Amino acid sequence: MLTFRVDDMTCGHCVASITKALKQADPAAAVEIDLPQHLVKVDTRAEANGIEQAIREAGYTPVAA
Repeated sequence: MLTFRVDDMTCGHCVASITKALKQADPAAAVEIDLPQHLVKVDTRAEANGIEQAIREAGYTPVAA
């Protein structure tokens, strides 16, 4: 399970964008997002760098938590 803090994730659109990007990076990933805490949790077999890059390419700034 990978966990990232994404402070610039502020609304439902952000959640949808990040979820879509993560599912494109790994269609089998289980994505759990806690918007009030700005946390993104991803259960994936993909490399952490690839998951972090997918969040960045969606326009957000992830920090490993």
